[in-house]
Amino acid sequence: MNDFERKMDNTVGEGLYASKIQCFQVNLGLVCNQACRHCHLSCSPERTEVMEWRVMEMILSAAETVRPVFVDLTGGAPELNPDFRRFVSALRERDIPVQVRTNLTVITEAGMEDLPDFYRDKGIQLVGSLPCYLEENVRAQRGERVYEKSVEALKMLNGFGYGVEPGLILNLVYNPGGPFLPGDQSALEKAYRKELMSRFDLRFTNLLTITNMPIGRFKEELRVRNEEKEYMELLRNSFNPTTVDGLMCRYQISFGWDGIMYDCDFNLALGFSVDHGAPDHISKFDASILSGRRIVTGSHCFGCTAGSGSSCGGALVDPGA
Repeated sequence: MNDFERKMDNTVGEGLYASKIQCFQVNLGLVCNQACRHCHLSCSPERTEVMEWRVMEMILSAAETVRPVFVDLTGGAPELNPDFRRFVSALRERDIPVQVRTNLTVITEAGMEDLPDFYRDKGIQLVGSLPCYLEENVRAQRGERVYEKSVEALKMLNGFGYGVEPGLILNLVYNPGGPFLPGDQSALEKAYRKELMSRFDLRFTNLLTITNMPIGRFKEELRVRNEEKEYMELLRNSFNPTTVDGLMCRYQISFGWDGIMYDCDFNLALGFSVDHGAPDHISKFDASILSGRRIVTGSHCFGCTAGSGSSCGGALVDPGA
């Protein structure tokens, strides 16, 4: 029993279990046009792992059975998968809502200029990564020219109605630039709106705050700076029991590029597939078992339960809850 399991046992008297499957989160591959220093999956242009169409077909079949509220496409840069448009189109033909997690800069790459039009045509909801509204902070976290390209992409998306028209959702994601918890989500959203509007006349729908997980490149950086122990203590000491009901792993299933199934994208990064008797590959998908499966946990799970909580949908509770 790991320390998070012990915390669950002391808090709710049992392990952590899934409640239902509302979301399919699909990692289309680890190829990315960026190599961000906080990336928990260590994605980069040098990675070669991509989901093949045969795996996508099995996910399509499972999605038709479960009818999730939406399918959440991620990566890497999911748009760089050769079958990205084909997969999105197949999901929309089945009337399954799709959300794409984009790093924004991929839209500025050669051959990708038509993405905003494609998104709008298919009615896709977007979640764009912009870890700060300040150029120097984005540069430090994501590399040279990323801020400028992100602004360019946001202008393009605004031009197609994203973040402007009610039905075209463009959410932005903030994550801390160091070993500390995100600030209040609503306060940060107000700051983002003010700064992006005054600097570039940019609009977006909502801001989502996500805690940096002590895994992948961020963990490596913590170790280099000798800050890993201190950060883990921060996460443990900031445990908030009111976040448990809303934890994303309880309402989703995550599919790796090779079809292996996980409770979340962070477990995917660590190679912790679903377990406790549940099938671990899309070829053995069984909704009746997976919907109530016991979730595989580890010390990194304190990242999702610290402070206001963290999920792919942002904070889980109001500050101080």
